[in-house]
Order: sequence, then structure tokens, then C-alpha cells
Amino acid sequence: MKTIKLILRQDVEGLGNRGDVVVVNKGYGRNYLVPHNLAMEASEGAETQAASMRKARDERDAAAREAAEEIAKVMVSKEITIHTRAGDSGRLFGSVTATEIVEAVAEQAGIEIDRKAIRLDEHIKTTGSHHVMARLHSNVEFPIHLDVVAD
Repeated sequence: MKTIKLILRQDVEGLGNRGDVVVVNKGYGRNYLVPHNLAMEASEGAETQAASMRKARDERDAAAREAAEEIAKVMVSKEITIHTRAGDSGRLFGSVTATEIVEAVAEQAGIEIDRKAIRLDEHIKTTGSHHVMARLHSNVEFPIHLDVVAD
């Protein structure tokens, strides 16, 4: 089996991140990665360039992790209240969505979170206290404390 050494120009799921030097099958490299501008052939000069790409990626990652940790420190102590329609037994008409949680966090805490960062393991369909996990960075995950109140 023939292989080729490439430097990734972009993150490729299952293969590596931008700036990584990878060894792949020659056909995969020449027929997919290089033509789609996802990778370039590794030479001495290109490997030096890859090192600078990795350094820049690591600096961005550290800054993003630090920002996520600051948001987590603020959010852990907050309780977010969500007002919704519910029946007499406390059962909601529908369920609380990630979008509603994000909007409530933005309104009550002044923090913008992407709705994709919210991890709803199960639908919230009752009033009361609930905990939802949010992942803003691969290394930063924290709970959001919700109080679902019937209108």
C-alpha cells in the first residue's frame, strides 16, 4: 500500500486538525484531500508553515477555552427562569427547547450562547427545577440551572 505525507489546511473529521502532518493512502490524498484544498504535500518548507499553523490554532484554542471558562464561572451561580404555558398538574404544553434556553440566558444573564452548545438529554416537559448541560468548548462543560414556571 502506497502512502503520502500531507499537511492539513483545514480540519478534517476523523483525520486531524489544521496544520497536522498526516500520512494517508496516496489515492485518498491525491484524489480527495489535495483537489478539495483540504491538504498540501509535505515538504520541508511546508512543514515549517504547518508548525506556525499549529501554533496559531493552539493560541486561538487557548483564548476560546479561557472565554468559555469565564462564561462557565458566571453561569454556574445563576438560575435562569423560563416562563411557559402549562396545565394545572405542572405538565407543559409542548416542551422547553434549546432556543428558548438560549434566549432566556441572553435576556437574564446577558450572555450569548449558541443553541448547539446546549445538551438536552431529555425534553423538559414539567415545571420546576431542571439542569441542562452546555458545552462551549471541547474542554469546558457546565450546568445551566433552569426554573421552569407556568404563566
